[in-house]
Amino acid sequence: MTDDPSGHSSPVDLAHLARQTFGDRDLELEVLALFERQSRAMIERLRQATTAKDWAYAAHTLIGSARGIGAFAVAEAAEAVEGAKLDYLSSQAIAELERLEAEVAEANAFIAELRKVA
Repeated sequence: MTDDPSGHSSPVDLAHLARQTFGDRDLELEVLALFERQSRAMIERLRQATTAKDWAYAAHTLIGSARGIGAFAVAEAAEAVEGAKLDYLSSQAIAELERLEAEVAEANAFIAELRKVA
């Protein structure tokens, strides 16, 4: 999460996103919509993973897309999930996945609000 000047935390660093999109608001909204879809797909892929390779691929993909939009808490949680790839069926890995799901849900709720006012 990113602190804004008012002291509130935001699940997406909007200044980072603006830098990545050169301040193009339409492009920001497009990129955020892509993140929403991809994050849901990667969470589902993690839930359905049957190999460490599948698990790591989904987590790594989510790390990249989260960093791209400035969802750094999501990226951090996805890194922990990726780190658990060798024992992806362990209770620790499942706990990390649950934390990632919560971070993704928070980021996507924030994005949905942004898209409503756009």
